[in-house]
Amino acid sequence: MLQGTPILVLKEGTERERGKGASAGNIAAARAIADTVRTTLGPRGMDKMLVDSMGDITITNDGVTILKEVDVEHPAAKMLVEVAKTQDQQCGDGTTTAVVLAGEFLKRSEYLLEQNVHPTVITRGFQLALQEARRLLESEIGTPVKAEDEAILVDCAITAMGSKGVYGSREELAKIVVNAVRKIAEVRGGKTVCDVDQIKVEKRHGGTIADTQLIEGIILDKERGHPRMPTEIQDAKIALLNSALEIKKTEIESKINIKNPNQIQSFLDEEDKTFRRMIDAIKAAGANVVVCQKGIDDVVLHYLAKEGIYAVKQVKESDLQKLARATGGKIVTGIKELSAADLGKAAKVDERKVGDDDMTYVTGCSNPRSVSILIRGGTEHVTQEVERSLHDALKVVASVLEDGVVCPGGGATEIDLAVKLRKWAASVGGREQLAVEAFAQSLEAVPWALAENGGYDSINTLIELRSAHTGASANKNVGVNLADGKAADMWKLRVIEPMRVKSQALTSATEVADMVLRIDDIIASKKSSPAPPSGGGHDH
Repeated sequence: MLQGTPILVLKEGTERERGKGASAGNIAAARAIADTVRTTLGPRGMDKMLVDSMGDITITNDGVTILKEVDVEHPAAKMLVEVAKTQDQQCGDGTTTAVVLAGEFLKRSEYLLEQNVHPTVITRGFQLALQEARRLLESEIGTPVKAEDEAILVDCAITAMGSKGVYGSREELAKIVVNAVRKIAEVRGGKTVCDVDQIKVEKRHGGTIADTQLIEGIILDKERGHPRMPTEIQDAKIALLNSALEIKKTEIESKINIKNPNQIQSFLDEEDKTFRRMIDAIKAAGANVVVCQKGIDDVVLHYLAKEGIYAVKQVKESDLQKLARATGGKIVTGIKELSAADLGKAAKVDERKVGDDDMTYVTGCSNPRSVSILIRGGTEHVTQEVERSLHDALKVVASVLEDGVVCPGGGATEIDLAVKLRKWAASVGGREQLAVEAFAQSLEAVPWALAENGGYDSINTLIELRSAHTGASANKNVGVNLADGKAADMWKLRVIEPMRVKSQALTSATEVADMVLRIDDIIASKKSSPAPPSGGGHDH
């Protein structure tokens, strides 16, 4: 019956790419993204200036920031942006490395596809290579470290910030980072856990990067609620409230009928009594500082000022929770429930002027589980780049404390894995061996890019590195010394990275490469055109 009748399965206007054309397009898009960030890799990497649609400028060489800001259209390229985001969430550092590796895996795969090696064979080879690489990281390349080893933690922080724009102040910032992470580290179920979100980072331009400081307590971006309140409270007892200190409107619509003038006065008196009861409850608990998540009525602020109580209103919920961790207080919902046991304690609460703003400092907490870092810098762009650098360093130090394993940086880990995987490939056999060899060769892209970005001859550097990692005198710690482009021991140069950064970068890059390689058909619906303007289509 249906012979000769065309069957329309896809909607008209649907774009479709199949087979090798689809693979080639995806690989080209992913490589374009990898090439964008490749020049930013390492301490000698270049910066990118990103201008958004509003005209705001961001200057950075942080891989994930660049990829977040770039408006990516191609679906395969978007997958590489996801790799950078995952790497950033898990490790903070290594975002550029992960994207460069993913791009390189796809580049080498393209050559294998041209040799008629099936995509599933390549992906299987990549998975085998990844498992072996992770085993090598854990058993041979990684070095266990203790949480007390402050020098190594500082070195890891310095390495993480080495490629950022804070080069001159790295040592001071690294010490701040290590102290901050150690303060918030906790042991849960026999494991160390470092929740970096418990470190509050505030930035104010003015001063220099060297003025950045760690505050063992919390800074609130708020001033006191009333000008007659004291500017400083010693031996602070802090009430943390997440309900408003004002009379709420009723949920249902209501009217108050007043028939004579005396009723107005009694109504106002009742309101005043309610406010006084709030003040009495705060005084009875013994609080001399009130931090409120919601609003505080002007009359209440006036009474608090008369009592010499320091109050801050409209504080963010996250800041209130950090304050509770720092001062040991409990967040109370209703003022009636407030008791002396709920109060947080701090040696001092005071208002200070930072730049153009008044800020509240809560300092001198006995054992703060939450701390603050105040970033200073000449301009807003500088403070933003310092914030990005600190984010990377905080995550890196946290992952070293949590995992207790580090490995050499400067491309040493990648070149060592490449050499060992090449040897191991022979034992795999079959066509998968080709994929394992391609995987090993891809890893060399990291030291290659480091040398290239440093302005050195990549080929010479790579040959020197390979010979240092093979033979009887092989040293797994030899990487690229970016002072002269020669091979050098990274432990002696104190270029150290957490193993988690390397492991996560390899895993994410391999998974996204596998995903892109397995696609053999791209079916894209036509973008819907904007609807015609409403109204008749006649000219008037």
